[in-house]
Amino acid sequence: MSEFDNELLPKSVDQDAKNLALLTWVGTIFFGFIPGLIMYLVKKDEPFICSHAKEALNWSITVTIAYFACLVLTVIVIGALLLPVVGICHLVFCILGAIKASNGENYLCPFAIRLIK
Repeated sequence: MSEFDNELLPKSVDQDAKNLALLTWVGTIFFGFIPGLIMYLVKKDEPFICSHAKEALNWSITVTIAYFACLVLTVIVIGALLLPVVGICHLVFCILGAIKASNGENYLCPFAIRLIK
């Protein structure tokens, strides 16, 4: 069994679902976990939007933990060097998620901690 079941998602995704999933990822860049949480709670009946919302939510939780760890590690200077790396990874993975959502495909962030399944 794969980590992400493609069989659960419909073969053709309507444009509204693609747009909402895209907005979830773009909103995650600017507002953190809030867009993913809203979409996850509001659109549970649509599997495509729900799967992207769960992934965006898991990714934003992971990034929040990473930012906190970097802030703690600024005491020994390495955290200051890691903060831009975490920020760039956040931006890149959210853009990749937005591109996959606009194409109607699934996306898994490589380093995300899967707290919400």
